[in-house]
Amino acid sequence: MEPLDLAGVGIGPFNLSLAALGDGVAGLRCAFFEQRGEFRWHPGLLIEGATLQVPFLADLVTLADPASPWSFLRFLRERERLFPFYFAERFHIERAEYDAYCRWVSERVPGLCFGHQVDAVRWSAERGLFEVDFTRLEAPGEVSAPGRSYARNVVLGIGTAPHVPRALRPSAQDAAVPVYHSSEYLDRRAELLAAGHVTVIGSGQSGAEVFLDLLRNRPVGREQLTWLTRSPAFAPMEYSKLGLEHFTPDYTRYFHGLSEPVRDGLLPRQGQLHKAVDAGTLAAVHDELYRRTLELDRGAADRGGAAGWPDVVLTPGVRVRTAVRGGGSRLELHLEHAERQERGVLTTDAVVLATGYAERPAEGLLAALEGYVRRDGSGRPLVDEEYRLVLDPAVGGSVFVQNAERHTHGVGAPDLGLAAHRSAVILNAVTGRESYPLPRRTAFTTFGLREGAATTADGGAGAAGRSATVSV
Repeated sequence: MEPLDLAGVGIGPFNLSLAALGDGVAGLRCAFFEQRGEFRWHPGLLIEGATLQVPFLADLVTLADPASPWSFLRFLRERERLFPFYFAERFHIERAEYDAYCRWVSERVPGLCFGHQVDAVRWSAERGLFEVDFTRLEAPGEVSAPGRSYARNVVLGIGTAPHVPRALRPSAQDAAVPVYHSSEYLDRRAELLAAGHVTVIGSGQSGAEVFLDLLRNRPVGREQLTWLTRSPAFAPMEYSKLGLEHFTPDYTRYFHGLSEPVRDGLLPRQGQLHKAVDAGTLAAVHDELYRRTLELDRGAADRGGAAGWPDVVLTPGVRVRTAVRGGGSRLELHLEHAERQERGVLTTDAVVLATGYAERPAEGLLAALEGYVRRDGSGRPLVDEEYRLVLDPAVGGSVFVQNAERHTHGVGAPDLGLAAHRSAVILNAVTGRESYPLPRRTAFTTFGLREGAATTADGGAGAAGRSATVSV
């Protein structure tokens, strides 16, 4: 077979973006392999009314190629919803609509191989190519078929996996105990609504959306809901315009140029940029709670009693130390409050873990390349500025990564708003030419004195490698 220019492992939004933009590069031979039978994007969290936290312009292609046939606006035009969307004046679309858009692209872009599980990637020095071994998964009961492709370059877009805190892993693995990750919320929603007391753990966007949906659909005054988080507050995400410039290519380049210790120290302090809750969702939670106090107050006045509050507890600054089985399927959560140094026990009937996601390890896939991968002081793969793993020079091809480089490229690694730009960078590296022109500047903020507009007091440019006085 004629070798591929690029073989992709996994078809999530990031590799789908790469495939869509790659379709516009003449002569480029690509194939992307995905073990699932079709594209699905967080199906357990497509809660009615839940929106993306990025504008609709952060689709698969627009920020690299606004004229692409695979843009969200082209999707709307084909579905004859362009005018309704225009009058709806929606800058942030619903998650379900984004999923539908991605599925529309995935059913039309060439070179996407669903039902293909990649088993191994190795370098063939004899051929000067990567060997990509896969298994074509057939319908249940049918024989699966092995296969092999050859590629000059490989890109890993294997995504993330639900993260379950160590203290709750035994309970989450016990089928008799209703402890579920938020990624499967919609599949468990009916069960959770029928349960007695429900606890939501985690104060990111998913936790807030799950808590709000449960709150809206449980009886007034008998909600029996608890929302816990280790964070010191149920805080809004940083969404100021200059704050959002941390999700630009400019900041990504700046972050990549920092030393490893500085990067490692910076990331834990940037949670407010990507781990908190949209202010509108927090407002909706408060509005729903307040509405319920009004309803309870009216009922109390009719009975001549005291006003009541919803049966809801929201407590920040709490860590789950352990979890043990109580009576039947009930669960006892042993808690610790950080600021007051208090410990207590919460008995609950069901738990939703909105505890985020972790990068899927690629070691199994890349086992044959292990000796070629260069690593940093913490044992993590080194990733160059063009999202390429740093490999031994004996490997003539490149392995690119998507959403596996937060330690080298910063908080923007998992952000949908940078997907098209990263895809364009990778395609330019693969083709060795400017297949997609990239902007020279993307932020008003200048990160660091030696970047952008650092000037000396007499108006001259500050020399690289020397200190510069910046005029203000």
